[in-house]
Amino acid sequence: MRRSGVLQRLAAALGAAAGIALSCPAPATAAEPLKIAFVYVSPIGDAGWTYQHDMGRKEMEKALGDAVKTSFVESVNEGADAERVIRELAQGGNKLIFTTSFGFMNPTLKVAQQFPNVIFEHATGYKRAKNVGTYSARFYEARYLTGIVAGKMTKSNTLGYVAAFPIPEVVQGIDAFTLGARSVNPKAQVKVIWTSSWYDPGKEREAADALVAQGADVLTHHTDSTAVVQAAEAKHVWAIAYHSDMTKYGPHAELTAATHHWGQYYIREAKAVISGSWKSGDVWGGIKDNMVGLAPFNAAVPQEVIGLVDAKKAAIVAGSFHPFQGPIKDNDGQLKVPAGKHLSDAEILGLNWYVDGVQGKLPAN
Repeated sequence: MRRSGVLQRLAAALGAAAGIALSCPAPATAAEPLKIAFVYVSPIGDAGWTYQHDMGRKEMEKALGDAVKTSFVESVNEGADAERVIRELAQGGNKLIFTTSFGFMNPTLKVAQQFPNVIFEHATGYKRAKNVGTYSARFYEARYLTGIVAGKMTKSNTLGYVAAFPIPEVVQGIDAFTLGARSVNPKAQVKVIWTSSWYDPGKEREAADALVAQGADVLTHHTDSTAVVQAAEAKHVWAIAYHSDMTKYGPHAELTAATHHWGQYYIREAKAVISGSWKSGDVWGGIKDNMVGLAPFNAAVPQEVIGLVDAKKAAIVAGSFHPFQGPIKDNDGQLKVPAGKHLSDAEILGLNWYVDGVQGKLPAN
């Protein structure tokens, strides 16, 4: 979907740190609206990864009005189908195309070579070109904060995590969530079940039910449907949603959610293309950049807990605290980050180990 391997994302981080900026294609014709297309890997629905990107598209439309004309294709399979769809959108006169799934990376690069006057933006990728930029968000910052909530709200000290694939972006979330939980509750343990799918409500529901059976009384997920929150509601346990606020699917269960916000980024990039100032690069924004955040808290969350979250959020924004701040041990007891240090961007983008508190071994990717 929209994730990367260890070495490639490591290279991306080093490239970004060096300040990659490549020249851009010519600006759109001023007399015509900029035609912009979005490629989605799953149905838009009313919550989740794709929904948040589509909300960003609509925000951009509202902000830029007649200056842009947007379209989208949803439920596009990664691979050959993605290449076909992206090519058709380029052939159809779109001058800016956002491809919002990691598995769209190579198809995007291939089509971009054939359409040098079209600008492409790829979500969570690491490969760039003269007319291809990449972007993602520091999801782990919000994950840490939701971990604080989970650590305070659990009674069993067992937290359940439904995850898609064991690659760095997902591992970042698991580790940050665990660190947040154990910062307020050292007894907290996290159990992980892998679905090997980004969007499979049936598998996600089965995994959630299994985690509850293993004693988890707070569930979260790195998958794209609302199934985990729905399972928590049915099982009368707590849930922390991902991508979107999913309260409507778990009005009693959802404590909060780690949310993604793409609208301001899409507005900025479209304006850059229209003005002719767009340049290829890599963007990785966090809470400070309003690219990630938290959904409203459930009334069951005590004000004391909300205060803890707000204080850590302010520290992250100020730069005085980092979610991967040492000392940090892995779950084999080895010191990975000493006191006074924190993981670098490159190390976070290549994260391939569990922190202390996560049960089991990380599967091979």
